[in-house]
Amino acid sequence: MRSWLSKNAIFVALAVECLVLAVATDAFFTVDNLSNVLRQNAFTAILAAGMTFVILTAGIDLSVGSIVGLSGMICADVLVRGHGLAAGVAVGLLVGLGVGVVNGLVITKVKIPPFIVTLAMMQVVRGAAFKYTDARTISGLPVSFAVLGESLPTFGITAAVFVLAWLVLTRTPFGRHVYATGGNPEAAWLSGIRVKRLLFAVYALCGVTAGLAGVLVASRLSAGYPRAGEFYELDAIAAVVVGGTSLFGGRGSIWGTLAGAFFIGILNNGLNLFRVSTYDQMIVKGAVLLAAASLDRWRASS
Repeated sequence: MRSWLSKNAIFVALAVECLVLAVATDAFFTVDNLSNVLRQNAFTAILAAGMTFVILTAGIDLSVGSIVGLSGMICADVLVRGHGLAAGVAVGLLVGLGVGVVNGLVITKVKIPPFIVTLAMMQVVRGAAFKYTDARTISGLPVSFAVLGESLPTFGITAAVFVLAWLVLTRTPFGRHVYATGGNPEAAWLSGIRVKRLLFAVYALCGVTAGLAGVLVASRLSAGYPRAGEFYELDAIAAVVVGGTSLFGGRGSIWGTLAGAFFIGILNNGLNLFRVSTYDQMIVKGAVLLAAASLDRWRASS
């Protein structure tokens, strides 16, 4: 029972959270509210999917929130210049890939810790987003682009991202190598895994998911906003940790990350329904993250 609870704690917590809110307020289980929860947390969930790969290798990526802002800005700019929807989306994804590639190269070639590299890139990329249009918002996007940010397309894209991530992590050698590298990088290297190449790929993948989230955020806003994605990196990391992925690497699941993202999202929604102040919400979310990190430490030591 203890082992089962340890592995499935987030799913139990999510079910209990939904049950409590359903009993406490009639506003929770309504179509409008659930649709709002889905739209608001899909972006964080997609970021968290890429972050799961990084944290499984005992790394971290603090630049994803800034990538959301820059990729959304450039995607919007491509669209207002008259290029097609496919071109705008592709450029947004390429921006995320480019930043992820830079992160991966510096981490693996220069051997600077991921925390420092991605913290620096967080500043560089956010500055680039502001400089790109001198901190102005890009508006006048085509109506067809806004469709991507609606509930049904957003749900479909999020579901596709998580199914693909699950298949990669559980059905491919790459996924097994991710777990092995996070569990013991030296043993992984001795067993023939190209650890540096794998880490490079993981950060590039995380950049792509951040670029995708940036495109969807721009679609939701119908604008390229340079401040888009601020503090998203914290929400993504919190979702992964609350979902049961170990900060020490080598242990976790993509479905746990999805549950963690919606646990935090539904927690925010419940606090809003009860009109809890923004400052108190910050305290509650910080306490939840601290509790999840403490549970991870307990699992690692047991």
